[in-house]
Amino acid sequence: MTLIFELLLSRRPVSAQGTSKASRRNKRAWQDYIREEARQSWTQAPIADRALRFTVVYLCNGTPGDINNIIKPIQDALNGLVYVDDGLVRDVNGHMRLLSEPIDVASLPEILRNAVLERLECVYIRVEESSELNSEMKR
Repeated sequence: MTLIFELLLSRRPVSAQGTSKASRRNKRAWQDYIREEARQSWTQAPIADRALRFTVVYLCNGTPGDINNIIKPIQDALNGLVYVDDGLVRDVNGHMRLLSEPIDVASLPEILRNAVLERLECVYIRVEESSELNSEMKR
C-alpha cells in the first residue's frame, strides 16, 4: 500500500453522535481544525482516481469515546481536500489505545511511534491506496 497522506492531531476528537446545538458546533470546530491542519501539509489536488484505505488511531488518557463515532467526522473533514469524495474510501481501520497500557511501537509509523513514546493524547490519520481484498483478509 502506498502512503498518500498522514497527519497527527494533538487534540481530543469529537464524536459524530451529539445532536444538540453545542455538539454540532463542537463537531464543526473539530472538523475545521482538522481541515486547517491537513491543508498545511496537503498541497496537491484532491485524489479522484484511486480506491483508498483510511486509518485512524486515537491514543487516549482516561475514558475514551466510541471509535466508530470518531472516524466519520474526520473522514468528512478531509472530503474535497485530500480526496474528491469519501466514496473513494473502500477500507476503514479504527484503533483506540489507552496510553496507560503497553503499546509495541516497533512497526508503527514514525510520527505515531513518537506520540506513543511521548504519551501524547492525539489522533493519527493515515490515507493510503487500498489493497486487494484477499490481502486485507490475511491480516
